[in-house]
Amino acid sequence: MKDTTDVQFNEEEEYKNIREKLEAEIAPVAWKDLQRVFARGIALYVDPDLSLVDVAVEIAEDNTTKVEEWMSQNKITRITDQQAIEWNNSKAELLTAIVKPWVLVQIIKKP
Repeated sequence: MKDTTDVQFNEEEEYKNIREKLEAEIAPVAWKDLQRVFARGIALYVDPDLSLVDVAVEIAEDNTTKVEEWMSQNKITRITDQQAIEWNNSKAELLTAIVKPWVLVQIIKKP
């Protein structure tokens, strides 16, 4: 009989490692530096109500159920031309997380 405790522990450790790696890599980037990513169609907008790290982890873990739920709620969307124009005009800064092939972006909330 296989002991699943080790398997579960390994999965939890892997989840923790992915989360820590993504947290360390999240960085603010000016919209002007993301325009090529947008043009390639690989940028996704993450609603500020969601944690960018949580979304990145769920995508990295291939949790399609959760990601599809967020997409159906328009919490994760493709960036529209209108958003791109507004961000360009306002010189917006966004937080970014890379989960290949996607670049996740989230507007930085101003206090």
